[in-house]
Amino acid sequence: MRHEIVEKNLGLMIVLIILTISGGFLAEVVPLFFQKSVNEPVEGLEPLSALELEGRDIYIREGCHVCHTQQIRPFRAETERYGHYSVAGEFVYDRPFLWGSKRTGPDLARVGGRYSDAWQRQHLYDPRSVVPESNMPAFPWLFENRVDHGSIEARMKTLQTLGVPYTDEQVASAAGEIEGKFEIEALVAYLQQLGTVISEKR
Repeated sequence: MRHEIVEKNLGLMIVLIILTISGGFLAEVVPLFFQKSVNEPVEGLEPLSALELEGRDIYIREGCHVCHTQQIRPFRAETERYGHYSVAGEFVYDRPFLWGSKRTGPDLARVGGRYSDAWQRQHLYDPRSVVPESNMPAFPWLFENRVDHGSIEARMKTLQTLGVPYTDEQVASAAGEIEGKFEIEALVAYLQQLGTVISEKR
């Protein structure tokens, strides 16, 4: 039988596997590079401010993305709970993407503006004081540590080279904007902008 010929010939099998994977890549992935909805930012999307960018780095450092996704799938159960489903144009400036795959905690793609700054601070300081059933750890050190303003300019310049539209003025003033700020301020600023560019009516 024909399949026996393939199964007994390792070289032929490798060639056929490569051809199959290449065909799938060409059919499924390559067209995305030319889709406007995938490559262009949604209307109103702005790059993160220096403080929000610091907050994003803290979010990654503390492992928030391990328990919280930032991607709402287009299913009724998810859109009714979290809001409008996620669209590619929201993430064109993200390096790296923080979509995630595990929801130990709720999705945060539309958390921006849902709670006050004071609520977010209290939740990060003592999660069970506002959500009794929460199993999230507390992050009291965020209220004591100040952000590292020394590296923000270099990071923003790197993002500039990757296509994030920061102006030279934004990069030059970044360190001064965040100097002396506490890490909790940065993280809350990052959380409060999540998902706000897409309205519920979209």
